[in-house]
Amino acid sequence: MSDPREDGLVLNPRYDAAGLITAVATDRATGALLMLAHMNAEALARTIATGEAYFWSRSRAALWKKGETSGNVLRVAEMRIDCDQDAVWLIVDPAGPACHTGAPSCFYRRVEGDRLVRVD
Repeated sequence: MSDPREDGLVLNPRYDAAGLITAVATDRATGALLMLAHMNAEALARTIATGEAYFWSRSRAALWKKGETSGNVLRVAEMRIDCDQDAVWLIVDPAGPACHTGAPSCFYRRVEGDRLVRVD
């Protein structure tokens, strides 16, 4: 049976019980995975409308524009959604480090057994 959400051409995100979808951002120039966050309907709509990444902060329970205070915005070059429309992939041009720690990517540590090793 065909599912329009999976094989159609209409944007129809499948939000979870908290009203969120997962979003990942990669650097357009390098392909590096920069960050993982969540979007609600407003964050997705603002991202589409402005071309800059907005997310929903679960810890603050608030909408936030990436780089709003730091200036390290993520300019969206392309946005894709997965097959069942519950995850978004942002291909971005970052204007600085993506991680609040100052690291270029939030994924700056590798798991080796039961310890972490920093990668740069």
